Amino acid sequence: MTAKIESFVMHCGEMGSRWGFNRTVGQMYGLLIINEEALSAVQISEALNISRGNVSMGIKELQSWRLVQVQHKPKDRKEYYSPAGSIWEMATRVFEERRKREVDPTLSLLRDNLLDEPGNQQEQFAQDKMHEIHDLLETITNWASELQNMSPAKLNTLMKLGAGVSKVIDMKDKFLKNG
Repeated sequence: MTAKIESFVMHCGEMGSRWGFNRTVGQMYGLLIINEEALSAVQISEALNISRGNVSMGIKELQSWRLVQVQHKPKDRKEYYSPAGSIWEMATRVFEERRKREVDPTLSLLRDNLLDEPGNQQEQFAQDKMHEIHDLLETITNWASELQNMSPAKLNTLMKLGAGVSKVIDMKDKFLKNG
């Protein structure tokens, strides 16, 4: 690997730990992203100087996130791995998997707690806060689902609007306040 490629791969390891998988798995995914050709487990192992067992476990983890696909080459018994889809699809899958692993269990716990009648003022206050958290997470989850259904081109346009949307809302608020 060149220094530039190694820098990217190492950074993907750091980002992977923030996305919800370990550093080595992040490095493996970074390596797969920037290689034009699919890589075998041996090639991944050699490039990252990690054991084949570590590669095997990492591939399983990436498959559980639906981030890699297996390919076969004619007259070659080895399996080769490449990213499953575009960068947009990768971002969507990471977000979706994090939602399943982090947000959905929290929403489930909150729903269960909100079904119970509060026993005292302290529980009522706690339940009111849990209701606020539930509503916020539901809103974010619904909004994110709508974003995931947009085409990459429309989503890119929406993101480029960025602060412009906030300015339009501020203008609307000022207009309605003065009107």
